[in-house]
Amino acid sequence: MKKTIRDIELNGKKVLIRVDFNVPMSDGVITDDNRIVQALPTIQYAIEHNAKVILFSHLGRVKSEEDKEKNSLRPIAQRLSKLLNQEVKFIPQTRGEELEKAIKNLKEKEVLMFENTRFEDLDGKKESKNDPELGAYWASLGDVFVNDAFGTAHRNHASNVGIASHMNDVVAGFLIEKEIKFIGGAVDNPERPFYAILGGAKVSDKISVIENLLNKADKIFICGAMAYTFYKALGYNVGTSKCEDDFVDFAKGLLDKAKGKLILPVDNVVAKEFAEDAESKVVNADEIPNDMMGMDIGPKTIELFRKELQDAKTVVWNGPAGVFEFDKFATGTNEICKMLSELDNAVTIIGGGDSAAAAKKLGFEDKFTHISTGGGASLEYLEGKTLPGIECLNDK
Repeated sequence: MKKTIRDIELNGKKVLIRVDFNVPMSDGVITDDNRIVQALPTIQYAIEHNAKVILFSHLGRVKSEEDKEKNSLRPIAQRLSKLLNQEVKFIPQTRGEELEKAIKNLKEKEVLMFENTRFEDLDGKKESKNDPELGAYWASLGDVFVNDAFGTAHRNHASNVGIASHMNDVVAGFLIEKEIKFIGGAVDNPERPFYAILGGAKVSDKISVIENLLNKADKIFICGAMAYTFYKALGYNVGTSKCEDDFVDFAKGLLDKAKGKLILPVDNVVAKEFAEDAESKVVNADEIPNDMMGMDIGPKTIELFRKELQDAKTVVWNGPAGVFEFDKFATGTNEICKMLSELDNAVTIIGGGDSAAAAKKLGFEDKFTHISTGGGASLEYLEGKTLPGIECLNDK
């Protein structure tokens, strides 16, 4: 068990909190503030316990001066001020006299945010290569460190691991605590039956996840374009469907190893072209025509998944069932969302990324036990990997 913000004294302390405010922006305007909202409980807890709160995050990629202009955290500090109902002082620097002076003058219950940590990447990738001098400098600005950025927990950066290596009190915020509890719990100690639904485009992206979960899950449901690589391994014709020929033998090996644990779609919605208005029809798994491609799972598959999932006690879902960006081919993804939302006595977890986007788009986000805030981090967690941003936290 890792220590959390509840386990340390905050009163009068300068509390550094690494948040994940890497939110989608369009022309300087935030289009989805979910990540900011998710961080509020940790920030509010620190304020209530008389901390001097210092927040920092990355935003986007910063490779040029132009990137700096469009990736400033200033609009995020303004949004956070509204959400907290108090001023968030914004310092447009990642280091230097202005920042140090502002922190020195910070009073209890006040909140300060400094500029995008990735601005340090313009000069030799200091943030993302975990430059020791930078980690030590940021650590010198506070008394304790709270990591609440699960979205970067799989990265060894100066703003998480670097700071942690120079401080005594290094703990999780409430968001990371939740991710450890749900995703870590599902992988290490799930209530059974434990099922995983894996979708998305590539088997190659999910190799380690499938391998790890074959040892842990009771069944794994495969959908999305990666199902066609498994079809090919079974000798089915896949037409013009997306298929990774280099991984057909690997898929064959997995099917042998799985001993019936892998459940593939039994029918598919196919179309002649990759387009929203493409003419489509439903065919059985082994009957995809030469000139057509799979775009979604079919109605028989939806029923099969629904039936097989009835007794689930833990379900992890990562990756859509089809081309859900096109409404016409979003039925499979929507139906998975629905069937999981109707499982009364199960812990249901979405592992971030496109499945999380689908659940939100459909208005199902309150129906799941947990929706992860980190796509890449939750995938690596499901692979059973050690995440540096969690590993560096103090143990209880």
